[in-house]
Amino acid sequence: MVGTIHVVDDDTSFRTALERRLRKAGYEVATYSSAQQLLDRLPDENGPACILLDVRMPGVSGPELQTRLGELGATLPIIFLTGYADVRNTVKAMKAGAEDVLTKPVSSEQLLRAVEQAIARHQMSRGAKAKLDALRVQLARLTPRETQVFELVVRGKINKQIAQQLGATERTIKAHRHRVMEKMGVQSLAELVSIAERLGVLSQMSGEDAQG
Repeated sequence: MVGTIHVVDDDTSFRTALERRLRKAGYEVATYSSAQQLLDRLPDENGPACILLDVRMPGVSGPELQTRLGELGATLPIIFLTGYADVRNTVKAMKAGAEDVLTKPVSSEQLLRAVEQAIARHQMSRGAKAKLDALRVQLARLTPRETQVFELVVRGKINKQIAQQLGATERTIKAHRHRVMEKMGVQSLAELVSIAERLGVLSQMSGEDAQG
């Protein structure tokens, strides 16, 4: 899978060597001599990409950049590069969401494998996010009454119970239910419940029940 690799390292010779290796493997490469440089021109997140980030740099360090990017809502995967194998800092970086931590000098095989895995995982999570966003748009298209029916259906209520609760006829509820299934693009109740779970609708409702 091709993509763009953003290399952030203050060591010019190391940065150049990485760029050469990555370009040879077919990747586009953007290089930055400091973390601030990357912050000044934030990478595009629309295509496959990842960040190779040195841990120790003058000014903004690698972990500090990781924190700032997180605050900015950036989602590009980060692979840390360090000249000092440090278990505590490695664990800290991974807990903060780093994809991997590689110790310099890093072999081409190790580097390319880490980059490939990071980009593949990022593409998968982007795909999942796009699907969720599409479901949110579909949910927003429901009328207020259809939303009520949707929430009661996924709670396991049958048409008769929903009709009583909303003060409507069963026939009306059946029509609403049909439109909800149509608008959400599903054929079965199981699919509708699955969508409600993915969108967090069920957990929201159980929280509201607890408060009530």
